[in-house]
Amino acid sequence: MIIINVKEGESLDKALKRFKKKFEKTGVLRELRSRQAFEKKSVTRRNVVKHAVYKQGLNQEAAV
Repeated sequence: MIIINVKEGESLDKALKRFKKKFEKTGVLRELRSRQAFEKKSVTRRNVVKHAVYKQGLNQEAAV
């Protein structure tokens, strides 16, 4: 369970933003989406490699 303490004088919008950030870090929504459809391990591995190659390309472009 995520608990957010609202500080004195803090707006509800800021507290909601902190809650959303904490919720995103837990990864619940990401896991829920991944469980909606079964994906073979080979496909998962392939996607991880593709993502790593993409990220590496971005890092190389930033260094140039």
